[in-house]
Formats: sequence, structure tokens, C-alpha cells
Amino acid sequence: MTRRMAIAVLCVGGLFVSAYLWMFKLGLMGTIACGSGGCVTVQLSPYSEFLGVDVALLGLLGYGAMLGLALVSLQPQFAAGGWPVRWLALLSGGAFLFSLYLWYVELFVIHAICRWCVASSVFVTLAFVLALLEVRGAPGRGTTP
Repeated sequence: MTRRMAIAVLCVGGLFVSAYLWMFKLGLMGTIACGSGGCVTVQLSPYSEFLGVDVALLGLLGYGAMLGLALVSLQPQFAAGGWPVRWLALLSGGAFLFSLYLWYVELFVIHAICRWCVASSVFVTLAFVLALLEVRGAPGRGTTP
């Protein structure tokens, strides 16, 4: 249960980062706090959209879904069953792979690093690792939680 709570906290952090970046993209704030200028370069690049959808919005939706699954997995009626944790691992795994793609783009295509994006990558990587650990200990896998 502690890992599931930690995943929920990481998702809240990811929600805040994604909302901050999306508000910048919407023009709801003048400048973005970055320190290096890399954040603006990344956020205004053509790669800040994926299939026509802003990456920050995708992050917001993804973190929201993961938070919902983490909270559901904490409920007593679902804690014994492994489906919320398996879905959480699947979703966070997809987010982790997408994060790797974005890191590649930042490093080798845009040649700029967004510190907020790095924070989001850390959140999603930790959530994925914790979700995998939970799946390994989920009921029905032959091990105890």
C-alpha cells in the first residue's frame, strides 16, 4: 500500500508540472521559470505537440488517469485484486516509453533541456518502477504483497 500511495503522490507532482506547462502553452502566464531558457525552446518547438495534441495536455490526462488508478488501488474492495495495479503499470510503462522518446528529442533534435520535463520524467519513471514492484507482489502472481 505504501508504494501505491507514493505513486499517487508522484502523480500529483506530475499533474502540477503538466498543468504549469500547459498553462504556459495556452498563454495564461507570461514567462516560464526555467533558469536556462531551455524550457521555452522545448515548449515552443514543433515537438511540443504529438499527433496534434499538446504534450503537456497529454501529461495532464495521463497523470490524472494514473492518479485515479492509484487511488482506486488503495480502496479496500480493490486492494486485494490486482487489476488496478496492472493497469497502472501498463499506463505508467507507456508514459515511461513516451518520456524516453521526448528525452531523445530534447537531447538530439531540439538540443535543449526543459527542467520541468526532466522533473516529469523522474515522476513517471519512479511511478513505473513502483507499479512494477506492486505487480510483482499482486495477488494471483504467486507472491505476497
